[in-house]
Amino acid sequence: MFLSAVFCKNILVRMISQAGTNFAFNTKRSRLREKLTLLHYDPIVKQRVLFVEQKKIRSL
Repeated sequence: MFLSAVFCKNILVRMISQAGTNFAFNTKRSRLREKLTLLHYDPIVKQRVLFVEQKKIRSL
């Protein structure tokens, strides 16, 4: 079981809106990439805003 966790290539991360609305969503990224920052739709302000990676949730 330990060896299978070592070879995981993706992780699930939590993305938080920088518009101050506290809206968040989960997405996956490669374990070897840098932290994500991306534009995504925030339904509270009804426009695309910058989201940054807050924390790792689990390995996939």
